[in-house]
Amino acid sequence: MAAEKQVPAGGGGSSSGGSGGGRGAGGEENKENERPSAGSKANKEFGDSLSLEILQIIKESQQQHGLRHGDFQRYRGYCSRRQRRLRKTLNFKMGNRHKFTGKKVTEDLLTDNRYLLLVLMDAERAWSYAMQLKQEANTEPRKRFHLLSRLRKAVKHAEELERLCESNRVDAKTKLEAQAYTAYLSGMLRFEHQEWKAAIEAFNKCKTIYEKLASAFTEEQAVLYNQRVEEISPNIRYCAYNIGDQSAINELMQMRLRSGGTEGLLAEKLEALITQTRAKQAATMSEVEWRGRTVPVKIDKVRIFLLGLADNESAIAQAESEETKERLFESMLSECRDAIQAVREELKPDQKQRDYILDGESGKVSNLQYLHSYLTYIKLSTAIKRNENMAKGLQKAVLQQQPEDDSKRSPRPQDLIRLYDIILQNLVELLQLPGLEEDRAFQKEIGLKTLVYKAYRCFFIAQSYVLVKKWSEALVLYDRVLKYADEVNSDAGAFKNSLKDLPDVQELITQVRSEKCSLQAAAILAPGRTV
Repeated sequence: MAAEKQVPAGGGGSSSGGSGGGRGAGGEENKENERPSAGSKANKEFGDSLSLEILQIIKESQQQHGLRHGDFQRYRGYCSRRQRRLRKTLNFKMGNRHKFTGKKVTEDLLTDNRYLLLVLMDAERAWSYAMQLKQEANTEPRKRFHLLSRLRKAVKHAEELERLCESNRVDAKTKLEAQAYTAYLSGMLRFEHQEWKAAIEAFNKCKTIYEKLASAFTEEQAVLYNQRVEEISPNIRYCAYNIGDQSAINELMQMRLRSGGTEGLLAEKLEALITQTRAKQAATMSEVEWRGRTVPVKIDKVRIFLLGLADNESAIAQAESEETKERLFESMLSECRDAIQAVREELKPDQKQRDYILDGESGKVSNLQYLHSYLTYIKLSTAIKRNENMAKGLQKAVLQQQPEDDSKRSPRPQDLIRLYDIILQNLVELLQLPGLEEDRAFQKEIGLKTLVYKAYRCFFIAQSYVLVKKWSEALVLYDRVLKYADEVNSDAGAFKNSLKDLPDVQELITQVRSEKCSLQAAAILAPGRTV
């Protein structure tokens, strides 16, 4: 114990910028090594088995030291520092500053569960380095070789931990957890090597062990095991699809819609799989029709995006949470921007021809330019839907006017006004799309949508005046809201179908009339205030 107290605070705080810990965090990390667990103490006094809560330890460490924000480098630094403190506490040093002397944890040393923890930290350090390299490999492909090397190292340490846990000195639960941990890391390594059968076998073994552990303990204790089972289920389905189970793709698509989506190794591969599936279908797509005009589609990236358009819109509609919906909106907008960029690159050499066609007798823009207008229409329409979805959530908070926690700033009418400003700017851009200048129906439809959003924007400007007790100004704005709403109702006619997804104007009219009555009563009661 005294040896641990001599460990300088710098062990935990020397890289405080990376670990976010400072001295306080270093002190907490030291205490992790100071306190022998119940299993260790029992072994010394009563001869009972050693115990190590492997999954609980790694999950808590990961959440507290970087992985909550996807910072694998910070977590790797934590693993290194914890290893160093453990070695010093156990007097299990690898030589000195002048000479390295390799040592291995053997069964004879298993008098304290911290020797098992030492091997576990070795595996976690190698795994976190592999995950860090995976992030960097997106821009530097050569790092993938280093990534595979680190994963192999992690599996090697996990296998060593499993071998040590086979000792009679270790309890049955720890043995099972060590086997599941090794199977998990082995599955990840095979997954990266695209050895689908070996990967699915490893993941299934891991899943089976955790399910048995979950069934053997109380519901509160089983939560952690069930979470791990949920984490690896998408990986199992992805492996099954690659082996030949075509039904697995539907399950993977459903998993994509769930809260949080898929994480880890699978997230990028699932997106790549969806793109690959669409690419196979894209070969059959040669043209697209929009607003009565058919244009050829020769760019593969545009074909893939247009083929997945309906699926993306359906996924957004079926999303279970706002977080998932926002993620899908952002993914769709990113794909759309890539498709637009591909068309722009084709438009550059086509510039002279496009100018010639514009000056010709027909007055029509080229097919490529019209396709660009269509994709821009999709991008702007999607951005409007996303902002409208955000506005719906804010409206409830603003209108209910419930007090929020001190730690959070409560939504204000100004937040909604900014969103509606962005929406109105998007509508202005829609009116300026090349090729649609003579489309009177389109111009009318966008004009009506503009009136709807102007009405809502005006309403929340009035609400902001109410908050500062400027009732006269608010009443004038309420009258303007009713004017916009009446224009929409009188001109909607044939455009009701295109307006059905917009905010309800009738509901707004009812709300404005109610607010006006309340406001007039408040103004009358206020001394010296005229309306």
